[in-house]
Amino acid sequence: MEKKKPMVGIWDVHVKHMFESSIIIFFIIGALATTAVYYVNSDEQETSRQPAVRKSFVYDDSLDGCDLFSGKWVHDNNSYPLYKELECPYIPGEFACGQHGRMDSMYQQWRWKPHGCNLPRFDAKEVLEKLRGKRVIFVGDSVNRNQWLSMVCLLQSAIPLGLKKMHKVADASLFTFKAFEYDASIDFYWAPLLVQSNADHPSKHKRSDRIVHIETIEKHAKNWVNADILVFNSYLWWGTPTLKVLYDSYKDSKRYNIVSNHDGYRMVLEKWSNWLTTHVNHTRTRSYFMSMTATHQRGTDWGMQGNGNCLNETKPVMTDLFWESGSDLQMMKILELSLSKLKARGVNVKLVNITQLTQYRKDGHPSIHRLFYSTLKAKQLSNPSRYADCTHWCLPGVPDVWNELLVANIFQGLK
Repeated sequence: MEKKKPMVGIWDVHVKHMFESSIIIFFIIGALATTAVYYVNSDEQETSRQPAVRKSFVYDDSLDGCDLFSGKWVHDNNSYPLYKELECPYIPGEFACGQHGRMDSMYQQWRWKPHGCNLPRFDAKEVLEKLRGKRVIFVGDSVNRNQWLSMVCLLQSAIPLGLKKMHKVADASLFTFKAFEYDASIDFYWAPLLVQSNADHPSKHKRSDRIVHIETIEKHAKNWVNADILVFNSYLWWGTPTLKVLYDSYKDSKRYNIVSNHDGYRMVLEKWSNWLTTHVNHTRTRSYFMSMTATHQRGTDWGMQGNGNCLNETKPVMTDLFWESGSDLQMMKILELSLSKLKARGVNVKLVNITQLTQYRKDGHPSIHRLFYSTLKAKQLSNPSRYADCTHWCLPGVPDVWNELLVANIFQGLK
């Protein structure tokens, strides 16, 4: 006898459908939630990959123990440039690369990333507050002038019109930028060999030879004694193999010695050290020395064929610890030893070591994109690499980072 199948009521079918529908809805909601979480996380991950705008410059303990001078260049077009070329009226023609035909702009968009920490972004108002009532003097050659003008451009944007002024001091190699609202002065003093020399005129100083008066620093140094912050450099003008060292006045220059550039540098740094020890109140004044910068004259250093140089270079060298052949390491060692001896005498001059980080930046020079103060000859024009400036730096650009490093050291000393 055939068994009867159990009857399924309408209510049972309805419940069954509701149950199955609930399961389907549950899985749909779960799938949607999972998808939402995925996209939220994806958005967060994508956001984290974007170059973030760095925090303003606040010196804190996170920089303690970090070697600010060992690191790499990272492309960052969110944080850089720190100002626009056309918005700074103080950039002279030799550093205004964009105004003189340079079309690429990536050279302005690199930040220095030290290993193990982050260098905070320059904050003009905060720096001006720290410098309120103070006088800063950059002393040295045209590369130090390059850095001084970078500092002026970094700060001036935060100062209203009518409350700032740039001028040359009469009868002195002194240029000064005044921030009246902050009672601050950011100055530059031209002294490429630190002591008195035949290169002392701030504009008429082209010489095939080098002559220094080894006993005379006071003519220059009397303009530095009342500074709160001193920023020195001296390197480029020591590039000749030998120089004359005078012991008499320029009017009676029969008595002199011819010495090597290394010996001359050592002698001048000793004279400078003695002056700094006896004439500067180191309780009030903080002193810094900017190390030598690279001059990218030989393209073969980074793999270029032929006799090229920095002309048409648009990106940094990315090889770790790259070193160009024109940098005189012996000069660097002489400087480091001089500063070490000074420290042993109780005078701490902080070395701001920008040498390695400039080695990579073959792209940061004006090359032919600058103002020339004399008419170029046909022979020069036929070979642009021969008159390309691979020594100085475009603004905005690499010197802005030097000032971020300088400010980090100044803030560390003031904290």
